[in-house]
Amino acid sequence: MSTRSGDGAVGVGLIGFGTIGTGVARVLRQNRDVIAERLGFPLRLARIADLDTETDRGVDLDGIAFDADAQALIEDPEVEIVIELIGGYGAAKTFTLEAIQLGKSVVTANKALLAVHGKEIFEAAAKAGVDVAFEASVGGGIPVLRALREGLSANRILSVQGILNGTTNYVLTEMETTGEDFDVVLKRAQDLGYAEADPAFDVDGIDAAHKLSLLAAMAFGAEFDFEDIPTEGIRGLLPIDFELADELGYRIKMLGIAKDHNEGDEPRLEARVHPTMIPKQSLLASVDGSMNAVMIKGDAVGPTLYYGAGAGELPTASAVVSDLMELARELRRGASGRVPPLSYTRTAFKRKQLVPQCERRGRFYLRFSVPDEPGVLSILSSALGDKEIGIESVLQKGRGIATESVSVIVVTHPAPEGAVRDVLREIDAWPSVSAATHLIRIEEEE
Repeated sequence: MSTRSGDGAVGVGLIGFGTIGTGVARVLRQNRDVIAERLGFPLRLARIADLDTETDRGVDLDGIAFDADAQALIEDPEVEIVIELIGGYGAAKTFTLEAIQLGKSVVTANKALLAVHGKEIFEAAAKAGVDVAFEASVGGGIPVLRALREGLSANRILSVQGILNGTTNYVLTEMETTGEDFDVVLKRAQDLGYAEADPAFDVDGIDAAHKLSLLAAMAFGAEFDFEDIPTEGIRGLLPIDFELADELGYRIKMLGIAKDHNEGDEPRLEARVHPTMIPKQSLLASVDGSMNAVMIKGDAVGPTLYYGAGAGELPTASAVVSDLMELARELRRGASGRVPPLSYTRTAFKRKQLVPQCERRGRFYLRFSVPDEPGVLSILSSALGDKEIGIESVLQKGRGIATESVSVIVVTHPAPEGAVRDVLREIDAWPSVSAATHLIRIEEEE
C-alpha cells in the first residue's frame, strides 16, 4: 500500500543510474513545475538504486534515497511506480516482475527485455492490474510507439520501416561522406561515444531487430519469435558500395522493415533487418548521422514519418518521463490498461509465421570479386540467366590482370531472393572468385 505525500505527489523509484537514469533525474528536477502543471500533481523521485553509489552524476539528489538495494526500492511503500533502466535480460526481468507482483506499474527503456520476454511481462501486468510503459525502447525521444498505439489506431497498418539504430546510421553516413573503410569509421564512432567498445549489438543488427519486433507487434497485432527475424549487419560494406549506390540514384541505410501478409488462410508477417539501398528522394534517405526515423503507412492516413534523436541522455529521458506521467495520471484515476500496451487487446493477437527470406521478391545489387579477363561477364550473365534472373545493369570498377580481382556490380530485375541466393552459392564456389559475393537489397518506394 502506497504512502501518499501531503502534496499528492506520486512517488517514483529509479533502478539504474547510468546515462539515461541521470537524464531522467535531471528532467524530473528541471521540469518539475511544467510536469506538475500538466498532471495537476507533482512527481517525486523518492528513491534511486544503482551498484555505483560513488560517482557524481552532477544531479541534485537532495531528499532522494540513493543506495544499491533495488529490492528495498521495489518494496518501499513510497515508491508507487518503478523505472527500470539497467538493461539486459537477467536482473531487469527479475526486478520488473517483482514490481508487477507487488502491484506497481513499471516504465522501462529495455527493448531487449521486451523483445525476448515481453509476453510473460505483459501477461503478468494484466493479471496484476498494472501497466508497463516502454516508449523509450524504440526511437529514443521519438514518440513513435504512442503514435502507433493511439494516433494511428483507426488505421490498418500496411508497413513499417525505419532507421532504428543511431550507431549504424552514423557509420553509414560517415562511410558515404568520407569514403573511408568500415573499421576506420567504427573506431571514430567509438571514440566519439556513438558506439560501444563491443559494437556487435549495433553493427550486427541485433538492436534494430529488438526494436522492430516491438514495432511489428504493435502495428500488426502479431505474435512471433524474435529470433526468427532475418538479421544482417553492416560489416561487409565497402566504400565502393556507397560510390556505386550514388551513381545508381540510391543511398545505403540500415533498415528494419515489417509488412503484413494477409493473403491466404495463414496470416504471415514479413520482418527483416539489413542494409538497404533506397531511392535518394525517399523520406528515409535524408536521415543522417546518429538520427533515427520511422515511416509508418496506414490505409487511411497514408505514409507518416517520425524523426528525431534515437538515443542520448535527455532525448531518451524525455520518453521515459512522458511514460511516467501517463502512468501517474492513470494511478491517480485508479485505473490501468486504458490502452493496451501493444495497441491490440490480448485476445486479438494472432500467432504469425514470418515470411521466409527466400520467398521475398525484389531487386538486388550484387558485387562480385572476379578476375579481369575476357568472358567473365558472359559467364556471370549466363549463370544468372539460368535461374531466370534478369540483369538491369552491369558496372565494373578497377582494372587488373588475370591474376587480380576486380569488382563487377550487377543490378538485377525483380527476382525471388531464394533463386538469387542459389546462384550466388554456385558462383562463389568457382575457383576464380576471390571473395563471397556481397548482396544488398534494393527497397522500392511503395
